Amino acid sequence: MVALILFGGFIFLVIASVPIAVSLGLSTIIAIHITEAVALQVVAQRMFTAVDNFALMAVPFFMIAGAVMERGGISKRLIGLANSLVGTLFGGFALVTILASMFFAAISGSSPATVAAIGAIMIPAMVKNGYEEEFATATQASAGYIGVIIPPSIPMITYGVVTGTSIGALFMAGFIPGIVIGISLAIVAVVTAKKRNYRGEARKMNLKEVGAAFKDAIWALLMPVIILGGIYGGIFTPTEAANIAVVYGLLVGIFVYKELKVKEIPSILRGAAISSSLVFLIIATASAFGLILTRERIPTEVAQFLLQITDNPTIMLLILNAMLLLVGTFMETNAAIIILAPILFPAISALGIDPVHFGIIMVVNLAIGMITPPLGVNLFVAASMRKMQIEKLINANWWYLFASIVALMIITYFPILSLWLPSKLM
Repeated sequence: MVALILFGGFIFLVIASVPIAVSLGLSTIIAIHITEAVALQVVAQRMFTAVDNFALMAVPFFMIAGAVMERGGISKRLIGLANSLVGTLFGGFALVTILASMFFAAISGSSPATVAAIGAIMIPAMVKNGYEEEFATATQASAGYIGVIIPPSIPMITYGVVTGTSIGALFMAGFIPGIVIGISLAIVAVVTAKKRNYRGEARKMNLKEVGAAFKDAIWALLMPVIILGGIYGGIFTPTEAANIAVVYGLLVGIFVYKELKVKEIPSILRGAAISSSLVFLIIATASAFGLILTRERIPTEVAQFLLQITDNPTIMLLILNAMLLLVGTFMETNAAIIILAPILFPAISALGIDPVHFGIIMVVNLAIGMITPPLGVNLFVAASMRKMQIEKLINANWWYLFASIVALMIITYFPILSLWLPSKLM
């Protein structure tokens, strides 16, 4: 009865276009009011303790770091390096977009930030060089979701906090899957480019040019090396790393590249405060939602139900992929993780599926939701940059979506791709 009221109310509110955080909170309050399953004071305490977490402090600081890097000239230099490496190939500008997004992903931890930072430069460049506007915008929207797979990643922090999985291990596990997805998208870009004759730049690649671009981008490339190297080397925690990222970004943007102005810092802090407050509100209300689920033993019942369907890990992962892909189309990533990870965790543990591997699977599934309607946050960000109808962008994006699902299957059924780095470095 409680579960029916809880999920029924939540689904109704989401369909009614009520924001996710509000939908979670209202459905929880309605369920408590009708059933008196738990005291409201307990819910308030649970919401507070959910966000009173040291590891979650990494979220606003990584958001600040990403914004600082975007305005400090980092994205421009990463694009220059990517262009020196792949700009002469067929579909060179599309490949530059994908590679630069992968570079920026190792800095920002955010998918929309990656779309905005790289897309502001690369979408106009592609259109200027003869690419169809819809294809150019779709390329950036799809490449942008790699921002939450290659570490640092805000959804991985959320998954680690909710399930007790090592955030450092999750960060390491995201590297190779991020590269697999990048290669999958690049294949689509090259095939499309050959069909439409989107040629690369009329020059030959030379090592001198690559060296110069690398030198220009070295300060940007050092950031993930310092941050992730410090985490994996046990020098500092992910939260401390996020603080170091902010300080490093400010120093590079103001004193090295000299493109970040001190007067821009208040607006950066304001934007990060607004974005992170939305994430924290979702975490708080989703935690209250999860409290009712736990009190009603719903995670245990779901685990038993799934294990009755199959005890084969291969089939179970296929079922979970289908479910998570569906959820990702209409639910915000962090909210989905907070609600579903505790529910699914007993089932994957019973089948011996590694929690780090499942964390990557979950994040990739929900990241694909960023390019899938109706939610498709990356689609809306990219379309708004070009003042394009969202329907046109969706039609141009199908092959990228197909390639993403193929990459997901590879990541799912070859766990070594996720677990090899953590096993070697931790």
